[in-house]
Formats: sequence, C-alpha cells, structure tokens
Amino acid sequence: MIRFLINTAIFFLSALVGLAVADLLLDGFSIAITSYIFVAIIFALIQAILSPLILKGVHKNANAFIGGVGLISTFVALFITSIISEGLKITGLSTWILATLIVWLAGAIAAFILPFFLAKKVVEENRS
Repeated sequence: MIRFLINTAIFFLSALVGLAVADLLLDGFSIAITSYIFVAIIFALIQAILSPLILKGVHKNANAFIGGVGLISTFVALFITSIISEGLKITGLSTWILATLIVWLAGAIAAFILPFFLAKKVVEENRS
C-alpha cells in the first residue's frame, strides 16, 4: 500500500512538474494559478488511464510506435484536460507539439529524479 501511495505521489508530482515547465517556457500554454492542482490531477488521471490502453493498442497493431506511447498519451491527456478544465489553455499547433514534448520530457525526468529525493528523505528520517 505504501509503495502504491509513493508511486501515485511521484506520478502526480511529475505531471505537475511537466505542466509547470511547459507553462514557464511556452507563451501559448497557460494554466491559471488557481487551477494548477486541479489541472495536474485531471492530467495525471487521464494519462494513467490512457497510457496502458494506448500501449496495448499500439503493441497489438503497430509495434514500431511503442516508443511514442508516452508522447501520444501526453498529447491526448493534454487535449482532454484542456477540454475538461477551464484552467488550461493551449493555443497554436506549434504550442501543442512543443507542450507535448516538454510535458513528457520534464515529467519523465521528474519521475526519474523524485524517487531519489524521497528515498534520501526516508533514509535520513530512519537514521534520526
């Protein structure tokens, strides 16, 4: 149960980081300051649901695209989140493409780095 909660927190925080980086770097990408948590929750939930479904469909029908599943699920999750939440606005084709790349890359880097920080904190707490 603890592992599930930690993985969920890492997944949510990595989504939040990816969205924040895109918001900082792209003019046509904006998240209302009061909507950050809500947008991140919606985005993370949609991506968590879609990623396995997209992977299964790609694996069955188009193995060559397996590496792009993260990008595809990020784009679809951004699209659905922008429809559901009034707090997320993305304008322009180039912004959609760059936002997908930035949110995916920043989220992936955060998902890789965050466990090291959490593990370090747990080790330090257990020592004291």
